[in-house]
Amino acid sequence: MSSDSLVLAPADIHPESAALAAALARQDWPACRAVLTQQNPGARSWLIATGAERTGGGEFLAGVLVADPDDHTAAVMLAAHQVWRAWEARSAATAEHVTEQGYAMFHRWLVKAERLLVETAARAPGDATVWTQRLITARGLQLGLPEVRRRYARLAAVAPHHLPGQYQLLQSLCPKWGGTWEQAYAFAREATAAAPAGSPTGMLIPMVHLERWLDLKDARGDAAGDYLRGAEVREELTAAADRSVWHPDFAREPGWVRTLSTFAMAFSLAGDRPAAARAFTELGSFASAMPWEYAVGPVTATIRRHRSRALAHAAATR
Repeated sequence: MSSDSLVLAPADIHPESAALAAALARQDWPACRAVLTQQNPGARSWLIATGAERTGGGEFLAGVLVADPDDHTAAVMLAAHQVWRAWEARSAATAEHVTEQGYAMFHRWLVKAERLLVETAARAPGDATVWTQRLITARGLQLGLPEVRRRYARLAAVAPHHLPGQYQLLQSLCPKWGGTWEQAYAFAREATAAAPAGSPTGMLIPMVHLERWLDLKDARGDAAGDYLRGAEVREELTAAADRSVWHPDFAREPGWVRTLSTFAMAFSLAGDRPAAARAFTELGSFASAMPWEYAVGPVTATIRRHRSRALAHAAATR
């Protein structure tokens, strides 16, 4: 692995994502559907969410639905595209920095997506991706935590350890979206403990700690690093990795790079360079922009800097 080699594009990392991207590019819906029907619920949700960013203006999927209104896979991907458009309009800025026009467009796209998802849920209530996307619209439309939890219960009934949906619930449980840290920590820990060994669900532990770090960083600046370097946090990160990404049953299915990247970032900021080096070594040239986008500075430069430090430390201590 070259010290400068870094691949962030999902289509380059996952062959399934590349196949879906190619089928979308040539507007071959039967080929798209064939890729998606071969996946387990978590991988399918991840592929639909990433593929939804490659559907142009959504006209292709709208045309598929005109031809076959009962195609719930096309419907949920179109809704995922509309959700993506909503967040693009809102931007990643904090609430006080989002423009009035940005909020208007955000709301408009979410309402369109929610309407389509309501119809799709009625036709395909067992589709985990529908409920995952409905968790996002519930958060964006500020429907409240009881409604978010109701939707998550519907998801968990059909896919109990569904990381894409669990991640969306965790976001809603954070204070920035109306939850509390107690709720966020409790869910991350309960979900991780309940998941089978080797499950990617363990990613919720580093993610909730990174969310807390980000909140503290906004309030206290560099002092936030003390939180991640605390003994209890480091021990919990290690235990979660042992149960998840370090476990022999951890599968490199679509989404694995983001899961391992989340551990890599948390270990790096926690000052656990041996664990960070292990995560970076297993990632090789791959990385995901999230959650590194939470750090200050260009994403690729930040990842390379932390990767170099971790690998250099590992080499020096052999």
